[in-house]
Amino acid sequence: MSVITSIRFFFSKDKKFVGSLRNLLGFTPGNPAVYHLAFRHRSTATEHHSGAKLSNERLEYLGDAILGAIIAEMLFKKFPFREEGFLTEMRSKIVNREHLNKLSLKLGIDHFMVNSIDPAAKNKSAYGDAFEALIGAIYIDRGYNVARKFVLSRIVKHYIDIEEIEQQDKNFKSKLINWSQRERKVVEFELLEEVDNGGKKLLRVRVLVDGVEKARGEDFSKKRAEQIAAEKVCIALQLE
Repeated sequence: MSVITSIRFFFSKDKKFVGSLRNLLGFTPGNPAVYHLAFRHRSTATEHHSGAKLSNERLEYLGDAILGAIIAEMLFKKFPFREEGFLTEMRSKIVNREHLNKLSLKLGIDHFMVNSIDPAAKNKSAYGDAFEALIGAIYIDRGYNVARKFVLSRIVKHYIDIEEIEQQDKNFKSKLINWSQRERKVVEFELLEEVDNGGKKLLRVRVLVDGVEKARGEDFSKKRAEQIAAEKVCIALQLE
């Protein structure tokens, strides 16, 4: 910690908050305000003088992109000979909403949100959304390299077992079809288009439940594209 940062921390009105953040992040944040915003759910959004609602939604959008890039790079280097479809599926398993929500609870992010989320608004994605917003806040406060180091050294290293995830063989399409039979729903997988991508055909499919589109997936394999789309629906339906 630099001398200037130490002085700011000592005299900070948010000393307790900043101290807790330092324990979580591994460094002292320079801009506590952006972290406060990262933990503010839209249910308790405040209004800016411009009329804009201040919540963590914009930071969540940014953090989602940053996290996706960090995980994509990590997988690209770890599996140098695996095809794009495998990398896409692995990234999806790591950054899907259910996994991020569980991860955020392990990190204690829910404690940072005690007064910044309406109890009636709590749902399975609120804390996962806040985790992504936290990544966005780190990026705004300290830049990409610090955000990358936080994700790899404090999250992936301690909380994500890449080998275990690689061995997971969940057939989301079968799971979704079994659910549809129990609930008497009609599930359809529809090929939307085939796009030429450097000589390879990228297939885009969608899942419809009772004629209503629920998710899309794309891959160079139709089977894998359907699995990606089915996984999104399973996560949305909270199917175990």
